[in-house]
Amino acid sequence: MQKHILKSVDDAVRVIEFLKIPQSLKFMEEAALRIATCFHNGGKILIAGNGGSLCDAMHFAEELTGIFRKKRKALPAIALSDPGHLTCVANDIGYESVFSRSVEALGKPGDIFIGLTTSGNSSNVIEAVKCAKSMKVETIVFLGKDGGKLKGMADLEWLVHGFPGTDRIQEAHMTAIHIIIEMIEQKLFP
Repeated sequence: MQKHILKSVDDAVRVIEFLKIPQSLKFMEEAALRIATCFHNGGKILIAGNGGSLCDAMHFAEELTGIFRKKRKALPAIALSDPGHLTCVANDIGYESVFSRSVEALGKPGDIFIGLTTSGNSSNVIEAVKCAKSMKVETIVFLGKDGGKLKGMADLEWLVHGFPGTDRIQEAHMTAIHIIIEMIEQKLFP
């Protein structure tokens, strides 16, 4: 069993090392700057994902509306996770529309939609990106595997590739999210 544990630890270390490659560093810097600018200009971010990625979206939002490293002004971030909305839209329209309807209701030019999908094939995240773009809401996506259908659709994207398991991809996404929040705080609250 220890051999398998060590293999998993090595994979976890390898995915964190992925954050050091130039494309990852550039993405984190650009995402932090775009989000900080959005907040500075009075905008908000809307964040969505499915399953564990929705949990990551909720964590992303609460670190911004709450407190991350230091006490500071709350920042406007919404995880698109309301169960009443999700089940209403899924039942009445279809699951592929659960996030796009939220973007339509809450988004405005100057805001940013952030989609988290380890496959890049989540139809509801794809539809939300399309909706956001039609509304002049900027789009940022965190992807995994080969990027799926969503690859190339957003204004800014990051692809964690070379890891077949969703768990490792989500670990990289969450670490990047924490670093992005840290950079946002440095930019807005030096």
